[in-house]
Amino acid sequence: MTHDPADLTVADYLDGAREMAAAGRPFLAHLLAEEAARRVDAPATARSIRTQ
Repeated sequence: MTHDPADLTVADYLDGAREMAAAGRPFLAHLLAEEAARRVDAPATARSIRTQ
């Protein structure tokens, strides 16, 4: 997939990850955080997202 049909931003994915973590859905939180990290251009930022 080369285009995000919902036009979600990295911040949207991170917000979703936080919401899923707070709701007790760690696997979905992980998937959303991983997608956010994948969309970041800076390797250091991606590592930070994955670490959190």
